[in-house]
Amino acid sequence: MKFHVPIFEVKNLNFDVGTQRILSNISLEILKGEFIAIIGPNGGGKTTLIRMLLGLDKPTSGEIMIYGKKLNRFKKWDKIGFVPQRASHVDSNFPATVQDIVNMGRTSKRGLFSSMSTHDKELVNDAMIKMDVLNLKDKMIGTLSGGQRQRVMIARALASSPEILILDEPNTGVDVVSQNRFYALLRSLNKDENITIVFITHDIGVIADDIARLFTINQKITICNNPKQTLSCEDMSLLYGFDAHLIHNHKHDH
Repeated sequence: MKFHVPIFEVKNLNFDVGTQRILSNISLEILKGEFIAIIGPNGGGKTTLIRMLLGLDKPTSGEIMIYGKKLNRFKKWDKIGFVPQRASHVDSNFPATVQDIVNMGRTSKRGLFSSMSTHDKELVNDAMIKMDVLNLKDKMIGTLSGGQRQRVMIARALASSPEILILDEPNTGVDVVSQNRFYALLRSLNKDENITIVFITHDIGVIADDIARLFTINQKITICNNPKQTLSCEDMSLLYGFDAHLIHNHKHDH
């Protein structure tokens, strides 16, 4: 039997800001091919956890391993695609085309000042096709709708050919039609491209049907291996600290 090293392995992670504990004793694994959602109240530590996984914040204590290496020794960051919170919010006057934005996804591979190779251009083109933005390649990014910009930012992350895609509340400010399309794209990337997906969301009503595991974070972590059974109004009320009601307003074909 062949065992795969986890993409991320986190042990006893703590993070403090001054005297305030933001994350407490977090331990988890993220395996290749998984489709994981992270939920929790604002201020509960979701984005902080993601930032530490990416080496953007340093934990107060604990250990993070990436592909079996300690975080400070990990070099192959092109394996990890990241779409930060509000990535689709762009100044309408920002002087870049869709093509320019997606090209940026190759920077980690080729370096900042080297020219694009034929292979780079092919991967950029493929990423735009997957996200259905190739027809927008010459449009200025600031002229696009929120849903279109969202897909462009995911295309930029995909251009590096990542093995895992991490998204921090990518649906913020995006209309419902674009949200439905977004979840369909994530499922396709996971199932058809075998890309590991980890995303922070508040869209609780949609995720139980698709995800394999659920991480609920409010300073501490609870890992749910059967989200359909675990996601109940009682569970959400405990997590968010007030009476919660789950509304399933997305319909998917399976």
